[in-house]
Amino acid sequence: MEMIRVAAEAGADYIKFQTFKAEKLVSKSAPKAIYQTENDPASGDTQLAMLKALELTADDFKDLADECRRQGIGFLSTAFDEESIEELANIGMDFWKIPSGEITNLPYLRAIAAKGQPIVLSTGMSTLPEVNAAVTALCDAGLDRNQITLLHCTTQYPTPASDVNLRAMETLRQLGCGAIGYSDHTLGISIPIAAVALGAAVIEKHFTLSRALPGPDHKASLTPDELREMVSGIRTVEQALGNKHKTVADSERGNLIIARRAIVAAGHIKKGELLTNENLTTKRPANGLSPMLWDSVIGTKALRDYSPDEPIEKI
Repeated sequence: MEMIRVAAEAGADYIKFQTFKAEKLVSKSAPKAIYQTENDPASGDTQLAMLKALELTADDFKDLADECRRQGIGFLSTAFDEESIEELANIGMDFWKIPSGEITNLPYLRAIAAKGQPIVLSTGMSTLPEVNAAVTALCDAGLDRNQITLLHCTTQYPTPASDVNLRAMETLRQLGCGAIGYSDHTLGISIPIAAVALGAAVIEKHFTLSRALPGPDHKASLTPDELREMVSGIRTVEQALGNKHKTVADSERGNLIIARRAIVAAGHIKKGELLTNENLTTKRPANGLSPMLWDSVIGTKALRDYSPDEPIEKI
């Protein structure tokens, strides 16, 4: 509940949880990932023991969804099994998030697609043909490609910058889905902000109330202050992206005359005197002829007397 409040105050659009039945997700002997063992040694040696302690009930998620509505932030949860899919469908969500680990789970992909709602698909640990196969499966199950957003992702916690490869977003764009985004597991906020600058329409990022809390992901998550800073940075970049047109911005228009130059007299010039490279120069402000007209002015005669720095009149 506190995390919902923090995410809402930070300005995030959605807060995402995970809905699973541990026994339906992993076998009894499934080992933990190295980072899970290092970050959360107290949870035992198996994924099942770790996940069982983190499992929430259907009623818990209803309460969380209600709190999201009260706080004015979108509710979202990743379902990991068909029972969880149905529980979340009963609560209601705007779209579905498919995690990287399920990208090759065909029955699961079909069950999600059957809901007919937009999908955000993370692509960590996958090749382009695997991503394309998942997209094809979703579309064969009834979705339009425009309903699918692909998130580039590296599934390591934390992810070293050298393994991020943000340019892979452009490769994913070739699959013709509705949008491209980025699910980030690096430390800090610079890389997700860079992803937005490169065209990411969705950013997913772990956050925590404290990195000292028990659990596998806290150490690679943002603090509340960092979350606020990241959202603020993303909003600034979104504003700065603008459109593709190169025009004079309203805020800079007043500086145009001040910063540019005009053709002016370099010294005293008499009426009828030939205008040359020696008796003309360019200086600010641009309250006369543009220096781009220099060649058309050179070799003409002065229409009147000019004092030094006086703008040359139109010929």
